[in-house]
Amino acid sequence: MGLFLTTESAGSSTAFITTMLVYAAFMVAIYFLFMRPNRKEQKQKAQVLASLAVGDSVRTTGGFIGTVIDINDDMVIVEFGNNKNCRIPMVKEAIVEVEKPEDAVATAATDSKDSKKK
Repeated sequence: MGLFLTTESAGSSTAFITTMLVYAAFMVAIYFLFMRPNRKEQKQKAQVLASLAVGDSVRTTGGFIGTVIDINDDMVIVEFGNNKNCRIPMVKEAIVEVEKPEDAVATAATDSKDSKKK
């Protein structure tokens, strides 16, 4: 048994272990740089879609802005336009941004205060 374990094989096994540790560190770095932020973004989007309610103002992936008038499991009906006659059913994943009516009122109030100061 002692004949097979020479200094050359011990050196190559150390190099192999070092190489494997470098690859493992590289894979962990890839996870933290690319995959983890993406999952965090997906969780935030899922929370936004879970809090979606009738009357919320939404922006779709196509850039359309409308108001939610009905919500099903994975579909929503959004009303677009000033005359309120354009109602389109779409999947929830097509919604990019949600603004609650309370947020719009608070934003308008702060904007009017800022404009009065000028």
